[in-house]
This record gives sequence, C-alpha cells and structure tokens, in this order.
Amino acid sequence: MTPDAAPAAAAPVLQARGVSVSFDGTPIVTDVDFAVHAGQVLALVGPNGAGKSTLLSVLAGDIEPDAGTVLLNGEDLHRLKLAELARRRAVLLQEQRLSFPFSVLDVVTMGRAPWRGRPEEDDDDAVVALSLEIGDVAHLAPRLFPTLSGGEKGRASFARVLAQQTRVLMLDEPTAALDVRHQEAVLTQARSQAAAGDAVVVVLHDLSLAAAYADEVAVLEDGRVRGHGAPREVFTSALLSEVYRHPIEVFDHPVTGDLIILPVRSSAAPTGQATPPSGAVALDRTTSSGGPSRAAV
Repeated sequence: MTPDAAPAAAAPVLQARGVSVSFDGTPIVTDVDFAVHAGQVLALVGPNGAGKSTLLSVLAGDIEPDAGTVLLNGEDLHRLKLAELARRRAVLLQEQRLSFPFSVLDVVTMGRAPWRGRPEEDDDDAVVALSLEIGDVAHLAPRLFPTLSGGEKGRASFARVLAQQTRVLMLDEPTAALDVRHQEAVLTQARSQAAAGDAVVVVLHDLSLAAAYADEVAVLEDGRVRGHGAPREVFTSALLSEVYRHPIEVFDHPVTGDLIILPVRSSAAPTGQATPPSGAVALDRTTSSGGPSRAAV
C-alpha cells in the first residue's frame, strides 16, 4: 500500500442482499439490502406490520428468503449448520415462551449449549454468573421462568443471549416489557457489546431510543426500506410522518442535544386528558335496544 492509499473498509459482519419474503403470496419483505459492521448497532424501526420481525428472522437464519441472500462473515448464513450458526449469532425473540418450568438459572445456562464439548465450556459458570448480573436477574436465579413478570422474563432471556457469547446479537423488541431503568440498561449493554467489537441488530418501536443508541437505523414500511443511515440523517419529520401515517415532530433536547421524536397530539381536553383524534369513535355502553353502539367523537 502506498503512503497516500486509504485503508480498505472492513468487510461487513452481516449483509442482506436483495432479500424478499412472502407468506401465502403476500409480500412481507421486499428487496432489502443493507450491511452491519463489527462495532455497530443497527436499529430496525417502522410501524406494525412493516416486516421488522420477519426480516430479523431471515437475518437470524430462522426463515429462508424467497429471494436474495444473507451473508454472515461472507458465508451464506442459510447454509451453515445449526450448531455453527448458534456459535456465531444469538437471537432474542419478541415472545418469551417455555413449555417446561425451568428456573431462571437453567434458562440462562441454556445460552452456553452451543459451546458444549469445546474449550469454551470451561467458562460456563463464570459467563452465566456475569450474564445473570448484567441482566439484573441474579436474585431471580432460583425462580421458575413461567412465574416471572413479562419484564423479568425479558431480562432473563436477554441474559441468556449474553451467555451465548456470540459476535452478532439480534434483539427483537428487547425493551417492550421493560421499565425505563431496564430499557436504558439493556440498550446500554447493547452499545457496550458493540464497543467490544460485536455487531448488534435490534428491533425497536421507541424512535427516541433508536436515535440515542443506534449508529444506523433502517426505516421499514410495507416490507421495504424507506430510509437507511445515521439517525439524524434518516429521522426527519417528513419521512416519519409519512411512514407512520401520523404527524411526528423531530427536535433536539434543549439541554442534552439528544434527538427527540414525538407524535403530534391534539390539544388537551379541560379534564387534562388528550382529545381523541379527528374521526375517532367511542363505544356507548348501551343503545335503546340494549346493545353497544358507536358514536363519532
């Protein structure tokens, strides 16, 4: 390399090329292209039904695309054996379900399964203990997983993903059932994983959280990527209002300078409650015939 030559850009850890998926003839994800690099957090955002979870499942290797490919470290992800895939990427699903009453300790320990019979197995106890602590579920270790609250299940499942110790993390709405403190803790940990060289893909509904923690965002609408890039470049009032079909404001926090994204709401009613949007209807309890009726608000 000559002194004036620029260093070559690092190859992406995870790359989607022309990915499309249909269910029963209905397009869910259409011609999606993007790449995720080591040290990067990519947030997938968009309205309900935009294809975020389906796309994440394709990236995870759980759903094979009808067209296109997904490359993991340059290899076709869908041709990797399951054991190898489990050592390369960890997935946190949107719903936390277990058929049997395993303890929280058992659930987090399951994250070590891909390393059984390998030298990494020697680290199981230490990794599980640290993952329980990071997920703030060490005190819940003996509890049966089905008895936990939704937020506690989410944190225990996040701890399991951390215990898997892969270089790619895929998180589907990891903050959905969490309180504010744990939302911040989970995304701070996701950023820490990226700082350590991991690649993180996370589905989020809270746009302000996505702006605060993601290096890049991909805005999906009807299965297509409508915008992809740095949050300040992509999160514009015009694009978000169009995609979410609701007016959205984007502005800087007056003290911290953080990007804040909020829906535009109707002026408050005299009672202090928000006025329903134009065209909203209320369900009356009864009509003259004794059944419910709808009344325009």
